[in-house]
Amino acid sequence: MKRIFLIGLVLFLLGLNAAAGAAPNRETAIGFQLDTVITLTAYCDRQVLEDALAESGRYERLLSRTIEGSDVWRINHAEGKPVEVDSVTAEVIRTSLEISGISEGAFDITIAPASVLWDFKADPPRLPSAKELDAAAQKINWRLIELDGNTVCLPAGMMIDLGAIAKGYIADAVSAYLRGRGVESAILSFGGNIICIGTKPDGSPWKVGIQDIDRPSGEAMLALECTGGSVVTSGIYERGFDFEGVRYHHLLDPATGWPAWNDLASVTVLTDSSMYADALATAAFVLGEEKGMRLIESLKDTEAILIRRDRTVLCSSGAGAYHVQTR
Repeated sequence: MKRIFLIGLVLFLLGLNAAAGAAPNRETAIGFQLDTVITLTAYCDRQVLEDALAESGRYERLLSRTIEGSDVWRINHAEGKPVEVDSVTAEVIRTSLEISGISEGAFDITIAPASVLWDFKADPPRLPSAKELDAAAQKINWRLIELDGNTVCLPAGMMIDLGAIAKGYIADAVSAYLRGRGVESAILSFGGNIICIGTKPDGSPWKVGIQDIDRPSGEAMLALECTGGSVVTSGIYERGFDFEGVRYHHLLDPATGWPAWNDLASVTVLTDSSMYADALATAAFVLGEEKGMRLIESLKDTEAILIRRDRTVLCSSGAGAYHVQTR
């Protein structure tokens, strides 16, 4: 009897040791939100990732321009009246105004009157008329947004679209949620927004690819190493069409409503906050190579990788810390 007890005790202790030393399983959850595929990969229980996707959906229902009843939808349909919004929406709008200021309006969430005129999925493609875009451009002006606490007021006829910053906010929020659930190692993909939580379990950095501007989606032109923080890329290949030899893309110039015309094909911003990186990638692209890089260099703990249409790669002064390599 004593022998049986001792054998049982040994097996029990061995089980405890195995459980204590066992690393969490690598799990992946995939969803479609924010008009993109979201892939969450982490070393944790799968249910944690499913819960994180649900969190993402909750924020989407606040910040989407097209979901009826969202905060953005209510602002756009208020006909100039003040609207009380969630603190999350107010925070995103407040950050948007900040980045509009430092980018001289190259980033502007009141771009919606122009962006709704472009259908980048249409087959065959259709160009808005110059008259339509001129009229839309008259309704684009971030300075006319009134934000007082959680109350937003937008002049009648204007609209906002948080599409160039909301995904970044949601990525940050999901990352914080996972950390709160004990996740220490994860890589989160929200389309062009990547967030790395810590490192891989063995201590090695995450490998993040930057899309090849001339090849199918998923083929990298550059690779970098990331041990935490966000990598966000905006490029002309994401949403757009070619018409009569011209590439029309979704990165619109608020001054005109037309796609921003310059030599850039993509801008990747590297910083802690995906929300800031999201908006800054758009701003830097619209500003163009020289002004865009100047903006990035003026910001603390923020780096960028610019790729010209001719495949030339330009890196900010501190981007080398990410060990950028050509694939």
